[in-house]
Amino acid sequence: MKIGELAKRSGLSVYTIRYYEKIGLLPEADRDRSGHRDYDPSTLIWIEFLGRLKTTGMPISQMLQYAALRQQGAVTQDQRRRLLEAHRATVRAHVLELQSCLAVLDTKIAGYAGGDEQQDKTTNEQPSIHSRTNPA
Repeated sequence: MKIGELAKRSGLSVYTIRYYEKIGLLPEADRDRSGHRDYDPSTLIWIEFLGRLKTTGMPISQMLQYAALRQQGAVTQDQRRRLLEAHRATVRAHVLELQSCLAVLDTKIAGYAGGDEQQDKTTNEQPSIHSRTNPA
């Protein structure tokens, strides 16, 4: 598949695809007789996986590390698993933090829905390591 089609199907720009290939996130594409990139359809699956890693906040340096290990084949399976397990732990911790923040928002919204001024004051006074200077 040509780079334009890959861009359209993946949602990435042609520039991003070239950049990912240049830095090693995407394997170098085969070239047709004219010298144009010709991507294997499996590249779409890999791009989708990279998108999920990006969405979950994996730093590009770790994505590059994972991609390099992937290029080395099955011998790196344990290393890749450990890298993903460590990232999963980070994602789980972030999800718990977001759930806690969501609970505070839900409480705040419920207070407004009930018109309860006391609820508003209680929500503002809850200490948190992530509290802002202007919680309202």
